[in-house]
Amino acid sequence: SLPNKKIEVLGPPPTSGTRDAFVELAMEGGCKTFPAIKALKKTDKKAYKAICHSIREDGAYVEAGENDNLIVQKLEANPDAFGVFGFSFLDQNADKVQGSLIDGQEPTFENIAQGAYPVSRSLYFYVKKAHVDAVPGIREYLAEFTSERAWGDYGYLTDKGLIPMPETERAKYAEAVRNLTNLELK
Repeated sequence: SLPNKKIEVLGPPPTSGTRDAFVELAMEGGCKTFPAIKALKKTDKKAYKAICHSIREDGAYVEAGENDNLIVQKLEANPDAFGVFGFSFLDQNADKVQGSLIDGQEPTFENIAQGAYPVSRSLYFYVKKAHVDAVPGIREYLAEFTSERAWGDYGYLTDKGLIPMPETERAKYAEAVRNLTNLELK
């Protein structure tokens, strides 16, 4: 049985990308474990969304704003609470908070990089090829983002929570950016 403790989940507001990821990965992930609810995605998308995208409104979920530092402070004050925020804040505050196991997986750098932690996702960005030379700065932006100093193992984006792909994948995608290789959907 569950302990007799108040449920408190501190998380981002609906305007946050972290909230979108939480709904998609955690809440929809939970819905997919129930065959009847999972079937709704095909038979009644509106009902599926109402069930799987709705956050409790009974006070258990507290919108803590976009400030992840505030969530960490509130978690320190209430060790029974849970928080929803990006990996970088977990990593930077490992002395104050701990990550939660999901499907037996810890939210570690390695598990996220390997795709083993179920509540993490890859970062994608797309650029319209026709805009590369038409819009000033896009070619330079692409070159910078795909540089080792940005997305490499010790790149400055790791401080912002980016977990780098393996070196061989980075090389593959950096070449695709240099050559402006068209995206092929499989």
